Amino acid sequence: MKKELLLGDEAIAWGALNAGLSGVYAYPGTPSTEITEFIQMHPLTRERGIHCNWSANEKTALEAALGMSFVGKRALVCMKHVGMNVCADAFVNSAMTGANGGLVVVAADDPSMHSSQNEQDSRFYAKFAMIPCFEPASQQEAYEMIGEAFDFSEKYQIPVLMRVTTRMAHSRAVVEIGEPRQQNTLHYPERPRQWILMPGNSRVRYKTLIEENKLFEQEAEHSRHNRYIDGPDKSMGIIACGLAYNYIMENFPEGCPFPVLKISQYPLPTALVQRMASECRSLLIVEEGQPLVEEMIRGLLGTPIPVKGRLSGELPRTGELTPDNVRGALGLPRRESEAASQLTMPRPPALCQGCGHRDVYTALNDVLREHYPNHKVFSDIGCYTLGS
Repeated sequence: MKKELLLGDEAIAWGALNAGLSGVYAYPGTPSTEITEFIQMHPLTRERGIHCNWSANEKTALEAALGMSFVGKRALVCMKHVGMNVCADAFVNSAMTGANGGLVVVAADDPSMHSSQNEQDSRFYAKFAMIPCFEPASQQEAYEMIGEAFDFSEKYQIPVLMRVTTRMAHSRAVVEIGEPRQQNTLHYPERPRQWILMPGNSRVRYKTLIEENKLFEQEAEHSRHNRYIDGPDKSMGIIACGLAYNYIMENFPEGCPFPVLKISQYPLPTALVQRMASECRSLLIVEEGQPLVEEMIRGLLGTPIPVKGRLSGELPRTGELTPDNVRGALGLPRRESEAASQLTMPRPPALCQGCGHRDVYTALNDVLREHYPNHKVFSDIGCYTLGS
């Protein structure tokens, strides 16, 4: 194996290429854009004729990828979290049509809204659609997990959602890279009838999907990415989801004294959660984004023990988690560096140097100032918003 220094996005892209990818369908949006850009520039893409053009929007991206999956090929769909709203119709119904070739949807969430208009959590879409979800905790795990997600998709003939966040997508780490496998050959499943979402077909498929979710949960309970790490101090058990696992371990460089349940594959492994609840006097849920797992655990356990997290106030309700703001919930003293970091001047997003929009906005502003003193301008999302 060779080693490369990669962004999380690049690790996902390279992992998909080595997993036998035949096409990536995406709409650009920070922090997901670099996945498709990396695939477009990689030599393997040209050697294998991998489809890598941008799609008109997230919905058409997923629909085109479904077409590639239906003929047995592996397809990747990439977008930022608000793109999940655009493709929601196709995404939710893809659980009913199912997949043939592996189909993975990567949703890049943006806690703290570095380049976004909200902090929505894409894991809700996976739960809503009853689709398995993977959430890597490191760049190496992201590389390995994308290949496993394609395998999982083909094993159960179901799309898989991979959820990452800005910190994972845009930070670098050394990743061990393996050898690429061949692309799938064209092939059709034995029962393509479920691709037609007629009520008679969907009623049968929905019952199957519910039963399969029990299997998805069993897979999560035995996944190597979901680990129960025992600890001597049972006063608190920590459930850390995806990237948040790193924030726990960074605060305990000599080893965490509390039991830790690392979760990187969903549905929620309820047996592991119940084990921790039976062994510990309280639970701390550390998750990036919204308190999805915290809410589920409160409902699962009926709160026989205290459950702490974003809802209870031990962790901030908004914004990214950091090793510093997790320290208080762990009962550790505040670091001096935490106070110093708050003095850093914010740097809002800006248009790229040389962007053609710059001249357009200058001309627009000149005309508005001269002829329309009480003007209001309404724009599309994304870079157009920077015109404000």
